[in-house]
Amino acid sequence: MPQRNRTEPSQLTIFHLVQPVEGGVARVVTDLVRAQIAEGLRAEVACPPGGELAERAAEAGARVHSWPAGRAPGPALLREVWTAARLIRRSSPHLVHAHSAKAGLVARLAVRGRVPTVFQPHAWSFDAVEGRAAELARIWERYGTRWSTRTLCVSETERRAGESAGIAARWAVIRNGVDLGHFEPGAGLVGGRPVPPADRGDRLRERAG
Repeated sequence: MPQRNRTEPSQLTIFHLVQPVEGGVARVVTDLVRAQIAEGLRAEVACPPGGELAERAAEAGARVHSWPAGRAPGPALLREVWTAARLIRRSSPHLVHAHSAKAGLVARLAVRGRVPTVFQPHAWSFDAVEGRAAELARIWERYGTRWSTRTLCVSETERRAGESAGIAARWAVIRNGVDLGHFEPGAGLVGGRPVPPADRGDRLRERAG
């Protein structure tokens, strides 16, 4: 993978590799993209097609790439790694940010430390399985952390779980932000309570006499 000359004038580029395309991870990535674009950075997102992430990330200003990938490692893993490596090479980013255990596995195998890499598990994979599968996940995380410039957790509990699993990472803890504006009373609310539409209010008054 070619190394970018850090002295050349260029826009700082963050490449997000993401497997989950719905729910909390999608919201976190979209918020990050929006903030990075606002700061004048260039954000790129590679994720599976479908779901809400691709559309929301594009609306937030990211360049979005299709990266077909399942949740669990399987026969398609080599193809997923090859595709991710190709996308990252074309992007030539300053930083790779891998979201979720699967994206963390693929990104670190694809990059192997040649580009600064942040791994954000969004919950550890070994906590979601049992027995041999959990042990294999721990073994990988202990090995793969050598290719993580930082392992980013959303809580001290998540960090401690990683340490308890024997992962000797360079840790950082940043709790998920809360958009307070999302919870402010808006139109259709009085005193924080919903107000029925006018026609519905008229019908209620008629029934009440």
